[in-house]
Amino acid sequence: MAAGGAGCGCPPPPPPLLLLLGLVAAAGLGGEAARLYRPGEDPLTVLEAGTVRRALLNSSAAWVLQFYSSSCGHCIGFAPTWRALAGDVRDWEPAIRIGVLDCGEEENYETCKEYGILYYPTFRYFKAFTKQFTTGENYKAGSDRELQTVRQMMIDFLQNHSQESRPPACPPLDPIPSSEIASLFDKTSHHYTAIVVESSNSYVGREVILDLIQYENIMVKRVLNSDKAFLEKLGITSIPSCYLIYPNGSHGLINILKPLRSFFSSYLKSLPGVRRKLVSQLPLPKKQSKQEGTEIKAWKEFDKAKLYMADLESGLHYLLRVELATHKTLEGAELKTFKDFVTVISKLFPGRQPVVKLLETLQEWLVSLPLDKIPYDAILDLVNNKMRISGIFLTNHIQWVGCQGSKPELRGYTCSLWKLFHTLTVQAAVRPKALINTGFEDNPQVVLQIMRRYIQHFFGCKACAQHFEEMAKESMESVKTLDKAVLWLWEKHNVVNDRLAGDPSEDPKFPKVPWPTPDLCPECHDEIKGLHSWNEAQVLQFLKHHYHHENILYKYAEGQVNANEIELGDVRERKDKNLPKKMSGDKEDKILDQQNMLDSKSKVLDKLITNNGPVKDRGKNAIESVIHKETKPSVSFLGIGFSNIDMSLCVVLYVASSLFLMIMYFFFRMRSKRWKVRYYRPAV
Repeated sequence: MAAGGAGCGCPPPPPPLLLLLGLVAAAGLGGEAARLYRPGEDPLTVLEAGTVRRALLNSSAAWVLQFYSSSCGHCIGFAPTWRALAGDVRDWEPAIRIGVLDCGEEENYETCKEYGILYYPTFRYFKAFTKQFTTGENYKAGSDRELQTVRQMMIDFLQNHSQESRPPACPPLDPIPSSEIASLFDKTSHHYTAIVVESSNSYVGREVILDLIQYENIMVKRVLNSDKAFLEKLGITSIPSCYLIYPNGSHGLINILKPLRSFFSSYLKSLPGVRRKLVSQLPLPKKQSKQEGTEIKAWKEFDKAKLYMADLESGLHYLLRVELATHKTLEGAELKTFKDFVTVISKLFPGRQPVVKLLETLQEWLVSLPLDKIPYDAILDLVNNKMRISGIFLTNHIQWVGCQGSKPELRGYTCSLWKLFHTLTVQAAVRPKALINTGFEDNPQVVLQIMRRYIQHFFGCKACAQHFEEMAKESMESVKTLDKAVLWLWEKHNVVNDRLAGDPSEDPKFPKVPWPTPDLCPECHDEIKGLHSWNEAQVLQFLKHHYHHENILYKYAEGQVNANEIELGDVRERKDKNLPKKMSGDKEDKILDQQNMLDSKSKVLDKLITNNGPVKDRGKNAIESVIHKETKPSVSFLGIGFSNIDMSLCVVLYVASSLFLMIMYFFFRMRSKRWKVRYYRPAV
């Protein structure tokens, strides 16, 4: 569970042969072909940051685009349906195309943010011949994502095009009057004319029309069943039905076993002389400079009994820079949730000192702001250290270790998010004094409540958020102690494991099984009357050990240094003498460019003023005081960096020099007066 993805379990280590096979498989997972959708293999268009705009702008076909995340379990489960839909409407491609864009890919983060994607999967429709950038039209069928529903929504979208913007390849989809059909009888033509007779709420006729747009020597039209006399004249007794007018002018009702779209389309495509048009495939902009299949990520060996800082920091990076960054502005309940989350994590996160200092700086900055609405770009500027504050750092790329999956779309961020909140529940239980003066010190549910609100407001998978909310409503209020909070999250994670076992999002290399497994904690497992049961006292002891800061390994973490050179955030109370005063690699960070700092500070203020109007004086002072507080460890003068000690020495020397000069001045002045008195001679 805790070492797995969204409810992923922790299997025993693979035997050497399986491990070798895993390494071979991992070596072939790099690049595009290993993703959820495979260009060239799946019957849809895989778009990326460098191709999506050129594909959508001024396109002769409309688009329906799925924005998904390869780490979203619901997206993984929905992928077979989306592929099936793309294959089902492949013949519609000249009129409307189906595409995907993976918002879980680092290169696509900014693009998904531009399109305002908050949750996954998100479906957007884009009209043909769009001249300017647009975020598209939202899918209007809510949670109903059945293949037939999405297909019908595509038809509605095509019909909403104006006459000028309608794709040229899309024939008229509206029904024609029965009188127009009667005029075609007994007239020769160079093509067949098929008439689908149906009710007003039927989509069969429009689907057949689109199925045949790539075929020549046939036209398909639809007529409603409102003219009963006309239907009797044609001998139509049931709907939907298909009436065919042959090129020689003869006509008659088609006898088909089942009145289904697939039967109608197949029959019409098989008529003599009806064949697929010879048309060139619609052009699609290609990737500019990235070679496919060159990014090979080797499998990282890890100890499943350990917690890896690389997983926690990578998850924190994704949370702050990707998931939350999809929200342009934070206000109301979202802003309150974010502030509370930052407050708790800044006090409990057992990270390295630069990461902890970043979280503390962010927390102080948020508390100091008197605003009801904050643009997230301003928060990103601080997270990315645009103010050049010395000594803060958070990795800006993903490095999964205990959360790596056998495929890029498996485990990953969801695994790290579980690990992060498990760690926070344990840290709250073992270090209860850490939350003193935060307003949360007497709340045993604090981490669980913040997790619940975070998932509700920010987590990308809405279906997952709904499942978690149901569990929280059911029993979270029963948690009365910090230890019970640790056990509640462990229990619910195992519930998720059980629900997702066998799901397409399950990693076959890491099956979702109850955790901890017997090989990790044999004392945790009991048997009562032949049935398995948990020894919760032992489970609690195991969890407190597993998620303790002493069980964290720093292997693979960015900026990794020797084990005796790591500063842990929670060690600030213990002051380990073996830790150096400063980490290697920080020398450059401590040389502060004052002009860059002022420019960055003004940019943050500008963003806040732009989005909130004039900032109160105390608001500006608060912002500047936080920035000044964090930037005072070093000052830049003529390009040379001075530390606090250097500046203190300068002040002391300046004061001492001034005192010395004043003493010398008074000494010589008094001596001069005495000399004048001694040698004074009155005039005669």
